[in-house]
Parts: sequence; structure tokens; C-alpha cells
Amino acid sequence: MAPSKEVAAAGSKDIVTISHEQSLKASKALLAHIKKAAKESAEDPSAKKNLLANDDGDDTADTPVWLTLTTKRHIADKSKLHPGKIVLPHRLNADDKSLSVCLITADPQRAYKNIVASDDFPADLRKRIGRVIDVTKLKAKYSQYEAQRKLFSEHDVFLGDDRIINRLPKILGKTFYKTTTKRPVPVDLQAKVPKVDGKRAKRTRKSGSDKEVNAGTPAQIAKEVEKAVGAALVSLGPTTNTAVRIGYASWTADQIADNVDAAAAALVEKWVPQKWRNVKSLYIKGPETAALPIWLTDELWIDDQDVVADTEETKANTSKKRKALAGEEPAAQAASPAAKKTKKADAGKHKPTSDDVKLDNQIAERKSKLRSAKAKASKAMD
Repeated sequence: MAPSKEVAAAGSKDIVTISHEQSLKASKALLAHIKKAAKESAEDPSAKKNLLANDDGDDTADTPVWLTLTTKRHIADKSKLHPGKIVLPHRLNADDKSLSVCLITADPQRAYKNIVASDDFPADLRKRIGRVIDVTKLKAKYSQYEAQRKLFSEHDVFLGDDRIINRLPKILGKTFYKTTTKRPVPVDLQAKVPKVDGKRAKRTRKSGSDKEVNAGTPAQIAKEVEKAVGAALVSLGPTTNTAVRIGYASWTADQIADNVDAAAAALVEKWVPQKWRNVKSLYIKGPETAALPIWLTDELWIDDQDVVADTEETKANTSKKRKALAGEEPAAQAASPAAKKTKKADAGKHKPTSDDVKLDNQIAERKSKLRSAKAKASKAMD
């Protein structure tokens, strides 16, 4: 069994521990629940049968397992919202020789086709790349919905050049981006910049008159494609919740736990601002199951500035929201002008004062409830 991992939060001396035992325990419970639910569904005569199930009756092979990350603050940084990938210890797509890959590249298409067809490109990987198409021809040939559906069904995995990955949602539309099943995974096809003093220098932008294609060598591109085929796609939105597919229900609990640990560490380190200080919780779940906790924080906020004491303004806003939820008409709209003047005069005489002691008690009570909930969740997993 792998030991627990200790990760230092950026900008903080705190040590965050991801327990491999907790990941393994949650993985075993989740897989057992998914298989039990699938068995009960198969025995139920009124339930719809899965026509795509395996011959041995195991229809959990394609059931995904998700790692769900919840942050304390919204991820609004545009650089963090750029699609990415995480290389996992256990690849999502096994080394299946019949796997069909569609490679979407930057212009021109012919340059990348020649690279894939060259003798330096691995022959076994070349057989799996069924199509190489640049973004211009993709837009011209697959603008219609039926053409997009046909392309979607022809290939198992879609890879998109990292330079044009943000243009693909507008071109491929909801056919590809309604779900994450075959959403294009970003791949780096550019030439590698040599390192100077142990650091990789920035790429220089070429002018429009320069016709040289900025593409890597066949060996470099083959290596990047091989990594992207089995990697987990990270596609964030400006929210507090992010889900990453890290395995399937037909896998073992050890495989799921290993991928959970690797994905959690990479996800927080690269995509979450303020690293572990901004992480609220980590869960794993299936498509229709409850979320099982992997890690929960003790603090619900990052800084003391996130907690606002009761003031006259906050209490007034809270009162308006409660009346609106209760279906009552706000007093500011229902009252006459004369009544408004009277209320303003009364408000000036009786101003509410903030109660810091009460707020501290509420905060302490909330922390106590959170610790109790974590203890119950941990006990339930035993």
C-alpha cells in the first residue's frame, strides 16, 4: 500500500495530507455500490436492458468514476480555465490496437500528415490515428450537425492541438461538448524549445510571412500523442466545482485509488489558485451515486476578510432576501412616501450595533459541526 502523501500549500507552511488508505477505502465502497446497482438493474424485469453490455453480462466497463474538486472561491483566472490534461498511472484508454484516434492540428494539415506518415513515427501508433485534419478544413467540412455526428461516431478519441483547442467548441458544438465522453484532449504539437541553464526558454512568435511550420519532430509528436490518448481531460469553468474522469467501474480499487492520488495532486498544483488553501473538498463518485469523501478542509474560508460581521447594511439586505423568499412585498415598495420618511427618521434614531461575540460563537459552532460531520463520514467508511 502506498504511503500517505504530504503536500505543502503554496504561500503557507501548512502540510496537507492525502490519505491513500482513505482513497482506497472510498474506491472499494464506490465500486461495490456500482456493481450492486448494476446487478439489481439487470435482475429487474421492468428495467431497460443495456444493449451495449459485454457478453459476460458486465455492463460496468464503460461506467466512469469521477474525482470531484470543490474550491472555496470561484476559479476566475483565464489562464487556469485553459483545457489541460493529467497523465495518470493507469491510462484511461488501454493499449487497444483497434482504438481510433482523430488528430486535429493547426494549419497546414499536410505538414502534420507527412510527420505521421514518416518512417520516424511509430508504426503501431500510426495505425491508430485514423484521421489528421487541420482546424480550417474541420470548420469547412464539419459545420453541419449531421457531419459532426458522423465524425463523432467514427473515432474513439479526439486530440486537439493546444494552440487551437479553444476554437473547437464553436466549431464542433454541442455534438462534442454536451458531454465529456469524446471532448478533444489538448496535445502539444509544437517544436520543443531547448533548455538554457536548466530552464526552458519562451517560444518566439514567428511573423506571418514566415512559412516554416512550427511542429515538433516525429518522435516528439508521437510521445505527446501517446501521453494524451490515455490522459484525463481537465476542463474547468468559472465555478467552484470541477469533475475529472479518473477511471471506470470495471477497474480494481487499487487502480482507482492510485489515479485519485495522482489526479488530486496535479489538479490542485496546476489549476487551483492559492493551491490547497483554496480547496474545500475532494470526492469520488459515479454517474448516479452519492459522492464519497477523500479529503475535507477544516476551514471554510481562505482569509478573515471572507467573513463579514453583521452591520446595518448586511442585516437590511438579509431582511429583504428573506421577505422575497417568503413571497412578501418589500416594505420599500409597498409603503407610501410619507411612511418612507417616517421609517428613515426612526432608522436614524435606532441604529443596530454589531455583535462580534455572537459572530464568534456562530463561527465556532460551525467549525464544530464540520469536524463532527467529518468524523461521522470517516466512521461510515469503516
